Amino acid sequence: MENNKPIGIFDSGIGGTSIWSAIHQLLPNEKTIYLADSKNAPYGQKSKAEIVALSMKNTDFLLEMDCKLIVVACNTATTNAILELRAKYDVPFIGIEPAIKPAATNSRTQTIGILATKGTLNSELFNKTAEKYQDIKIIEQIGHGLVQLIENGEIDSVEMKQLLYSYLVPMIDANIDYLVLGCSHYPYLIPQIKKILPEHIKIIDSGEAVARQTQKVLENVGFSSKRNGEPVFYTNSNSKVLSEILGNQYKVLEKDF
Repeated sequence: MENNKPIGIFDSGIGGTSIWSAIHQLLPNEKTIYLADSKNAPYGQKSKAEIVALSMKNTDFLLEMDCKLIVVACNTATTNAILELRAKYDVPFIGIEPAIKPAATNSRTQTIGILATKGTLNSELFNKTAEKYQDIKIIEQIGHGLVQLIENGEIDSVEMKQLLYSYLVPMIDANIDYLVLGCSHYPYLIPQIKKILPEHIKIIDSGEAVARQTQKVLENVGFSSKRNGEPVFYTNSNSKVLSEILGNQYKVLEKDF
């Protein structure tokens, strides 16, 4: 059955465009609506109740746009709110959480690093996942300040470089061989991170896995589209940074939500 309704994607800001990009590349016929809740970024410092409320607000907006499926392209929102979203709404949800499994399964040093927000690392879902790998040493690091710098368009700033050094060098000293990026904003820092990490340390993010899961769910429920879908982007903040991170290829609409 063909279903040409859009896929809805939301994040606490511009970072989830890394997830959107993976979905768009794998499923170019699907129309996508991306929602950047930059006014409330970052989610990682907020309480669970606040994160659930914001996630429901975003979901309501996307359902008003007639979305057939919603991707929660935010680790913090997924780990804190996905169960509540699935309980309340009659629409498929796809979440994103740190890709601990491939890192833990393939690690030769039995030590992996996870760079994520406070909200993700403190969540029940994250800790349940981490507990499955008792034989692996997991070095957790909260990425204080990283999301704010990305949202402000300061990816290549001196402050960003200094923060990344302070977060990554202890992981290198602890002998990690995998670094898991536990925030959808962080893939935009990969060029910076590669300048700090030794070549043997592999970087893992969740974009491709989320795209494959989106494809699988669409096929299972018969919701796939055969039309060429044009993406739509919304932000409740200044559209400049979102436009720039998309290469100024797409129209970004400012809307208060």
